[in-house]
Amino acid sequence: MAVDEVDGTPASMGPRLRAARERHGATLAGVSRTTGISTSTLSRIETGRRKPTLEVLLQLSKEYGVSLDELAGTAPAPAAEPRATAPLSFGDDKAVLPLTRYVGGLHAHKHVLPAREDPPARPRQVSHDGYEWLCVLYGRLWLALGDQDLVLTPGDVAEFDTRTPHGVANTGRGGPVEYLIMFGPQGERLRPRTGPAVRTRPCDP
Repeated sequence: MAVDEVDGTPASMGPRLRAARERHGATLAGVSRTTGISTSTLSRIETGRRKPTLEVLLQLSKEYGVSLDELAGTAPAPAAEPRATAPLSFGDDKAVLPLTRYVGGLHAHKHVLPAREDPPARPRQVSHDGYEWLCVLYGRLWLALGDQDLVLTPGDVAEFDTRTPHGVANTGRGGPVEYLIMFGPQGERLRPRTGPAVRTRPCDP
């Protein structure tokens, strides 16, 4: 095996790297800033379109605080333990509860954004490969999608290519916002068996 190349990398390496990054609460842009690896390279590695070098894997392993064995899927299986029910917390007070394991294909999460004391600024937008389906369960969610500003309420659904800049925020003091996300890292989409779902609702005037 070449010094700077990992041959025979499992197909699930990309999803494992993405899962490790999300558990770490980091964005592609943030990892790029701290490691010097370009966001496009990171994105291509996570979606399986580029094979990571050993140097890159070592950097990401250190950045995310995981072993190479964990990233490669060769770590010994941990002892069985009760399923965790507590959601993960991030720096913006958002709580995320994973509903599926990160083993490729569609990922599902439940997100909760707390109520705000002050009017929110326009959500910070990010873009990356993939396709996302979002459904609001409770509260009012501000979705900044490209140059559109949408307010989604319970039952509203939005779906979009995540290469379009996007970001979300709680609209204000009315209470928390709860929503579900289905994400296809390689552009996977849901396959409706009935008529098309309602996609978006414009901001209230």
